[in-house]
Amino acid sequence: MISTIRKPLFLALASTLALSACQPAGQEPSAPVSATAPVDEVRAPAIDLTTLTPVVRFQAADLDPAVAACDDFNAHVNGTWLAANPVPSDRTTWGSFETLGERSLEIQRKLAEGAAADAQAAGVEKLVGDFYASGMDEAAIERAGIAPLSPLLAKIDAISDAAGIADYLRESAAEGRLALFSFYGSADYRDSNRVIAYAGQGGLTLPERAYYLEDREDYAKAREALRAHATALFLLAGDDQAKAEEQAEAVMRFETRLAKASTPRVELRDPAKRYVPTSLADADAATPNFQWSAFFDAIGVARPEMFSLAMPDFFGEVNRMLDDVPVADWRAYLRFHEVDNASPFLTEAFAQQNFAFHSQALRGQAEQMPRWKRVLGALNGSVGEALGQIYVKAVFPPESKAKMESLVSNLSGALKDRIENLEWMGEETKEKALEKWSTFTPKIGYPDTWRDWSGLEFTRGDFAGNVLGARAFNTRYNYAKIGKPVDKSEWFMPPQTVNAYYNSTRNEIVFPAGILQPPFFDPKADDALNYGGIVAVIGHEMIHGYDDQGSKFDAHGNFHNWWTDADRSAFEARTARLVEQFNGYESIDGIHVNGKLTLGENIADLGGLTAAYAAMKATQGDGFSDPMIDGFTQEQRFFMNWATVWRRNFTDGELKVRLNTDSHAPAMFRAVGAPSNMDAFASAFGCKTGDAMVRPEDVKVTIW
Repeated sequence: MISTIRKPLFLALASTLALSACQPAGQEPSAPVSATAPVDEVRAPAIDLTTLTPVVRFQAADLDPAVAACDDFNAHVNGTWLAANPVPSDRTTWGSFETLGERSLEIQRKLAEGAAADAQAAGVEKLVGDFYASGMDEAAIERAGIAPLSPLLAKIDAISDAAGIADYLRESAAEGRLALFSFYGSADYRDSNRVIAYAGQGGLTLPERAYYLEDREDYAKAREALRAHATALFLLAGDDQAKAEEQAEAVMRFETRLAKASTPRVELRDPAKRYVPTSLADADAATPNFQWSAFFDAIGVARPEMFSLAMPDFFGEVNRMLDDVPVADWRAYLRFHEVDNASPFLTEAFAQQNFAFHSQALRGQAEQMPRWKRVLGALNGSVGEALGQIYVKAVFPPESKAKMESLVSNLSGALKDRIENLEWMGEETKEKALEKWSTFTPKIGYPDTWRDWSGLEFTRGDFAGNVLGARAFNTRYNYAKIGKPVDKSEWFMPPQTVNAYYNSTRNEIVFPAGILQPPFFDPKADDALNYGGIVAVIGHEMIHGYDDQGSKFDAHGNFHNWWTDADRSAFEARTARLVEQFNGYESIDGIHVNGKLTLGENIADLGGLTAAYAAMKATQGDGFSDPMIDGFTQEQRFFMNWATVWRRNFTDGELKVRLNTDSHAPAMFRAVGAPSNMDAFASAFGCKTGDAMVRPEDVKVTIW
């Protein structure tokens, strides 16, 4: 994830897996593709939406009368549906987001299959069709075996010293296969109009550093699973049992050492931990065994005066490891990551081993997704916007975009009113907050300008080659931005994504077409459902500009303090209450939600829902006549649809991973967390002091 994107609405799932891709012998490559044509010039088949997985909608029939709304609002609204809809065997979660993700995948499948079968396909349609066809050609994938990786593994086997290790790290970074640390171009935190390079920690296979370092039972099991997984991959790559086990132990030692030097995830929420401007000379001096000047030369980026070299403990440890870790251990680590990262795109034996560890052992997924879903995941990670161009043409009508623009305007007005009337914020800070409000940029549905794919070629019959080729192409695309002005028209999610995000350095809120469906958005629905759904999401993303970390960026997207000390203290006193509220939620096996890790999302939920409610009331006006649909008021339906948005089941494994790694609280707590702080909720359902859904005045949280 690009670090300047401040938390999407929820953790993205398999419908848009961030997987990527190379190029094979035997067939002519496709022609270069220029994908700058407008949507109207793209061909797309008609899609019968009635044949797709049904969306989750709020329905009065789903309510559980046995559970009072004032006792457990999530169970009252969602319990019946959750009991009847367990997690499918090829998933680790199932709910509102996932049903929309499934619909999106079904549409994408029809579009990709149509493009693959069209002998006359050109432009983005040919790009999509050739990639999809290569991924579905199981016979060719099996024939290729591990051959697509053989040149890379041979280079690793030839490494004989620390200089060779550094050379390989530079070479792999240039091709988009750098596993040891993260490196990318993004907006400068202190000058949001230009792109600089960012380097940060990485290199771990398990979800978080604590998995390597703590003695919790599930962490110990995860470590053993990783050891077994590494051994299995080395065996599949051709090593004998003894060598495979020896290399797996080397990987465990190596990654444990990286984990000890890594910064905890909670601390990385602070932009100051991710942004450490460093001169090139100072960077070279900090890691003498890994010269950054040579790194920039190798990846084809002009040597900068400055870049962000964050997490000094991590890079200091990497520097020492280049000096004192045996070369054989480095080779084992590099071989493992090359094979592990490519395994989903190799033979079924490799793909099944990848699934057995990453999805089954860690997250509790019972069975592998069908191949077509996995190929679409790789397609989205490789050329997602190309597929999105066809998707928009097929299923996103102009009237949906127009309706969304109206709803964004309504929410924006309500947020402005709330800022103007904050009793805890002084006028000096309030003026800056309103200045930031005035510069919000909404993006709805799809980009105004589509990405140009010229120079990227796919060959049918070489799935892994296409994946690796796309990965290198996209890496060069990202590196080419470094040192140049920021392209503020760019999107970081393709239109088919069921999600939304806020970008702090651009002060923009982005809503892909994929999320603009029930229960979030329905142009034909009553106000309550849209305001409790997509308008609350709009508010959520805007409030990220004012959460505990987004509030550190100003109206121009620069990392700059615009608060008085007194107002920042008042703000932090209120957010501390929200930390305590979510710390109190126990999820599974005695594991509680991490209130600090999830604070930004919880601030956004509370502020977004509060502003959405105010926007609904303002839009309806004093003379509004409540239609009382299904016997419920608009206020009740507003909150009921909010809970419906967070209707979600988890496997135990998935839930535990998210509690340790996800900046979002589990969905069941998001359904109740914000409403329990709102007097409007208590009034709508007649809740009284002492009810579980009514937080006492001394702990109730009101921020934005």
